[in-house]
Amino acid sequence: MKILLLLIGGLLAMTTASYAQTGTPNAAPAKAIFAGGCFWCMEHPFDELDGVISTTSGYTGGHKDNPTYQEVSAGGTGHTEAMLVEYDPAKVSYQTLLDVFWINIDPTDAGGQFCDRGSQYRSGIFPLTEDQMLLATASRNKLMESGKLPGPVVTEITPAGPFWPAEDYHLDYYQRNPIRYKYYRFGCGRDKRLKELWGAE
Repeated sequence: MKILLLLIGGLLAMTTASYAQTGTPNAAPAKAIFAGGCFWCMEHPFDELDGVISTTSGYTGGHKDNPTYQEVSAGGTGHTEAMLVEYDPAKVSYQTLLDVFWINIDPTDAGGQFCDRGSQYRSGIFPLTEDQMLLATASRNKLMESGKLPGPVVTEITPAGPFWPAEDYHLDYYQRNPIRYKYYRFGCGRDKRLKELWGAE
């Protein structure tokens, strides 16, 4: 009996510790999916946020299971390059993820993003829950009404479908290939355009 009481006490202590750290008992990580053109360039902004657990480059919004990069980049599968963000909602909110997403894309470009053209580079938000859908829609409406941008917001908001992780050589590309990444980003005019749209934000 004494041993059983000790075991129960230990389990209660672990549960209490989990609650103290997360604010909810055994809180599970949440997930979000965004598309902002080249997925190499969308990892870094989210990785910098306290509370983001991981980012994974991949493909979503298409009609073929487990597409390859070659298939998606050819534009025939309906997918867009996307980013799966896993995060701790006790540390970072979905609204914060939305705020970071907007200032890292060109929401007025219906033909792709920056130098990457075609629907496979279109921008989009792919909510996984009803709450995410409501927040994403309100965020887009607020941006449209703000008058900040030189044109209408054309970023799509579509309920999330399957997300397919990209090939290993695409994952964490900006960390594993920093020189090539910086050259690509500069050559694509991404930062120049973002500064034109958002200024110092």
